[in-house]
Amino acid sequence: MSESKKIKTALVSVYHKDGLDAILAKLHEEGVQFLSTGGTRQFIESLGYPCQAVEDITTYPSILGGRVKTLHPKIFGGILCRRELEDDQKQVAQYEIPEIDLVIVDLYPFEDTVASGASEQDIIEKIDIGGISLIRAGAKNFNDVVIVASKHQYQPLLDILNKQGAVTTRDQRRWFAGEAFTVSSHYDSAIRDYFKK
Repeated sequence: MSESKKIKTALVSVYHKDGLDAILAKLHEEGVQFLSTGGTRQFIESLGYPCQAVEDITTYPSILGGRVKTLHPKIFGGILCRRELEDDQKQVAQYEIPEIDLVIVDLYPFEDTVASGASEQDIIEKIDIGGISLIRAGAKNFNDVVIVASKHQYQPLLDILNKQGAVTTRDQRRWFAGEAFTVSSHYDSAIRDYFKK
């Protein structure tokens, strides 16, 4: 089982895009291919980088008012497949699932929406489903995948890219996984507190 892994394909789907351009520039320089959705894909392409639409892989559009975009076996299979398992490799080949080595995602601003005094309907729509699922999947498969779950992890990722290129060690991927679960647990706690009130 290889300690170091090269990032070849990155799924980028973020609400906050500030600070992302330096990472995208470095990943593009390293030959990393981008996958994305909606506004993030437009942002990536506006910087002059090619980006494949998630819908082109899943063959499904964004549906239910944007509630369902990335929730599809071709996306989650690409994140969760274990590179060292022959059966996993056979299945990703059989179902034409692209392996995803880096996931950069953040979550809808639930706490900010609550604090703004928004309506319950607006608050409920800021409960992230796809993002939190991508975070958990990427973190679970840290042996093969780098998960960046918040813009607070942009700088550590950029430091690695500048120092090592698009290659990470298992310890680095494990660190990002721990940070990802910190993000998800804080987020779920905020949602729980809202419902308890």
